[in-house]
Amino acid sequence: DNPFDSKDLYWILDNCLSCKACKSECPSNVDIAKLKSEFLQHYYDANGMPLRVWLINNLNLFQRLTPPSIYNYLITNKHSSKLLKTILGFSPQRTLPQLSSQSLRKMFKDLDAGINISNKLNSKPNSQKLYFFADEFTNYQDAKIGIMAIELLLRLGYEVEIPPIRDSGRIAMSKGWVRRAKRIANYNTKKLRPLISDTSPLIGIEPSTILSFRDEYPSLVKDYNIGGYALTIDEFLVRELEAGRIDSSLFTEEEKLIHIHGHCQQKALIGCNSLEKALSIPINYTTHLIPSGCCGMAGSFGYEKDNYETSRAIGEQVLFPYIRSLEQGDIVVASGTSCREHITHFTGKNILHPVEVLLDAML
Repeated sequence: DNPFDSKDLYWILDNCLSCKACKSECPSNVDIAKLKSEFLQHYYDANGMPLRVWLINNLNLFQRLTPPSIYNYLITNKHSSKLLKTILGFSPQRTLPQLSSQSLRKMFKDLDAGINISNKLNSKPNSQKLYFFADEFTNYQDAKIGIMAIELLLRLGYEVEIPPIRDSGRIAMSKGWVRRAKRIANYNTKKLRPLISDTSPLIGIEPSTILSFRDEYPSLVKDYNIGGYALTIDEFLVRELEAGRIDSSLFTEEEKLIHIHGHCQQKALIGCNSLEKALSIPINYTTHLIPSGCCGMAGSFGYEKDNYETSRAIGEQVLFPYIRSLEQGDIVVASGTSCREHITHFTGKNILHPVEVLLDAML
């Protein structure tokens, strides 16, 4: 019932788990990220939503409505880019992610791409239908990686379809627009409920979006939980490997060492065991999980002007020095789009998504 002040958030985060000032017991499993989102929603209700937060929340709307050539010009042009970063509160030292020349949805529908993919189907398709999540990052920024993931699944013999949903609500959740996140979650659940199941799961390649169905959605959608049918692509591949539906004979026997940086949300919710196992499906591929914590980006955190040096310092603890120490040509993978962007920004190294490695390894 009290007006919110920005300093309240810092008090909550610093003290809520350890003090009894509110005269109530805090549950040991309190989720600080969700607590922050709830606070921000109340703060915006009382004080209004800052323009930069509104713009970030509507990023996908601008990406959907703006032709990629124009969008990319605006974010790379010296003058317009500077203005955009100022409005968004982003560091002038940052480069902004560009859009793919075509969205994943358009690429998937493209006749030529369809022929190219269909001609590479496994000779023994298993006819299992999968739903591939063209999420807000994969659809616009990482469309080529998305189509590679679809090609990998098709060549392994699966039938792939893109379901009629667009956003996961990840940006709204991370930026405290809880009501919008709830609308998105309920809409997605309604659309997916008759489609996905244990035998026809929803597969995603961006951990922050696909894992939202298992992390935040149960708190936002009360009547039905679809989280059990939402899998990262590495989880799905390992499940199929253990069921005997795919095997190492479909992949190269070449020897390679793969260095893995784990996405924070994946590490927190499901761990990186499935990622290591999936990348070890090629019989002579070995993996090494880099002993790093957060890369420092954390969504839009690392883009923001006030957090730029902090994001660098986090990466410099372990991750960046480790990657700089690798030999030219050594393979580093990271599932998160913001992780890859952040690492490349500070190290200059090209970081791959795991599906790029696995598709390249197929015979």
